[in-house]
Amino acid sequence: MAIWLLRLAIDRWRLAEGCTAGEGADAEPWVLTAETAHGPRIEAANQAGLAAGARPGMRLADARALCPGLKVAPSDPAGDLAFLASLALWAQRWGPWSALDAPDALLVDVSAVGHLFGGETPLLADAQAAFAKRGLAARLAIAPTAGAAWALAHFGPGRAILANPPRDGEGDRAQRGGGGSPHAPPLEDENPLRQPCGLPPPRPGEDMLANLPVAALRLDDDVLTVLRRLGLKRLGQLHTIGRDALHRRFRSRSPEANPLLRLDQLLGRAPEPLLPVVATPDPLVQRRLMEPIRHRALLDRVLGDLAADMARELEGKAQGARRLELGLWRVDGEVIVRRLEFAAATRDPAHIARLFAGKLDDVDAGFGIELLRLRASWTEALPLAQADFEAAAEAHGTSLAECVDRLTVRLGERAVRRPVAYPSHIPERAQRWQPPLAPEPASQGQLAFHQRPLKLLDRAEAIAVLYATPDGFPQRFRWRGQVHEVARVEGPERIAPEWWREKSTVRLRDYYRIEDGEGRRYWIYRHGLVGDGRGGPPEWFLQGLCA
Repeated sequence: MAIWLLRLAIDRWRLAEGCTAGEGADAEPWVLTAETAHGPRIEAANQAGLAAGARPGMRLADARALCPGLKVAPSDPAGDLAFLASLALWAQRWGPWSALDAPDALLVDVSAVGHLFGGETPLLADAQAAFAKRGLAARLAIAPTAGAAWALAHFGPGRAILANPPRDGEGDRAQRGGGGSPHAPPLEDENPLRQPCGLPPPRPGEDMLANLPVAALRLDDDVLTVLRRLGLKRLGQLHTIGRDALHRRFRSRSPEANPLLRLDQLLGRAPEPLLPVVATPDPLVQRRLMEPIRHRALLDRVLGDLAADMARELEGKAQGARRLELGLWRVDGEVIVRRLEFAAATRDPAHIARLFAGKLDDVDAGFGIELLRLRASWTEALPLAQADFEAAAEAHGTSLAECVDRLTVRLGERAVRRPVAYPSHIPERAQRWQPPLAPEPASQGQLAFHQRPLKLLDRAEAIAVLYATPDGFPQRFRWRGQVHEVARVEGPERIAPEWWREKSTVRLRDYYRIEDGEGRRYWIYRHGLVGDGRGGPPEWFLQGLCA
């Protein structure tokens, strides 16, 4: 069974935003973009964005020319792939194993499974309803081979079932009603050398494969272009070309460039290896108590033992925990769950127990807690290392990761961040925020700037400036109700807009470092030039405070 998720990226974004299709944020035109050398490019768009004219592969600037109110969010291919892997494990409810068909499809082995659902048609209906319940748009198909199922899911009807296709001349003989042994030599017009592509002439009502476009063979775009130039637009038209001719024309060993191999895989005449997705159980430890506990001191002691068990479990797998989930089962059946995320992978039991202790102050034990379970839902590789190298830092509590964890528990998960440089010469876009110990993204080139102020305002504030000439230095300005006399001026530093991202009517900026009569220094800029034809008179803004 092939499952094609038509809008995987945008559906995942919509579910993360907590809105249903066509409601909430999804009612507005949104697109997911990726940074390229030529500016942002659209990777996916919701229904409102598609209706506004946005298309995948289009540049964001071109889409905004059609829809100025287009909302933008960054795409996350790695997150989409991880989400697809989790869906592959979830889809194993319909078969013993499943495989990824990146970037947006799944393959599930449903051999000898249909009778459990009342047939293959109810099986498809059950899978379609399950994906619709999760808010995911999907097209499904069942076929004897992975290639045929993929072709029907992408180019066939919404839900399609293909019976075992006849091979060689069997389909033609069955259509003619001829009997005879299945091992009898083929008729002259059924010679596989004369119909070498192997796609049997469709019987009445079984022409789904023959009417599919050649793109159903999962070929590269340049190969599809060559086939279309040869006049081969449907799979059924491949009967007019011999195997030798196709073999001479496409000799590449790559399956994506060999239509003959792809066709054999579609018909089951050539093997197509698939890599199943295997579930990896999360590290889990638990303590079932002989007597329920109600006091905090006993709870802390059991939690310390549980953390030590988790540390040994993680050490045996050479892993460290990034997220832990603690479950407390009360006697009355209620379950209390506490979650904890770490800045870096760790398996230190004392550190784990100390951080969880701050999350158990509001726990109501009721008539007692009889079961504690600790699960590592997010782990990373953490090789074994000699503990003496960081023993001093851990003894004095100076480990950076532990400090970040303590600040995160006290201030909140999103309160501890660090800025990283971003390749943009626009001051307010020159940095972004990320988790404190996450690796810095690969730089797209170092940009050399003049001296920047120590503090930038969250948003540039408009000021009134008095100057001798329209293009001259500022002499006096008013900011927040106070008038400041300018004593010294340095500049201007001209910054042009990002032409690949903004409209052509965006004005230039001339930045000045100024000092008033009391020694306070500011970073101001003039937005626009006199007579530039992009608006009225220039406007002045204060954007930062200098040292």
